[in-house]
Amino acid sequence: MKSFTHKNEGFTCCVCGAENPPASATCRNHCLKCLYSLHVDKNPGDRAESCHGRMKPIQVEVARGSMSDIVFQCEKCGVVKKNKIASDDDRETLLSVISEQ
Repeated sequence: MKSFTHKNEGFTCCVCGAENPPASATCRNHCLKCLYSLHVDKNPGDRAESCHGRMKPIQVEVARGSMSDIVFQCEKCGVVKKNKIASDDDRETLLSVISEQ
């Protein structure tokens, strides 16, 4: 069973350098500009994963006609995970991920 540890911290993206403030409505786990994440959690927010690889956005899921989730794949170990799209995620980058699918 997955457990959720509430972590809502700001960070500087290690891929594009964008400053990412804490999210207003949820917990941010990816860059709002380039959408990359880091493979640091086994379960959301626990920071228990030792891999620490970069999580590349590889797919955007659409539900009921709108974008809902980003699917990530770790560039180091290959694991695939997904996370909800945040309201301030860069729409152009989301659309570019869709066009690459």
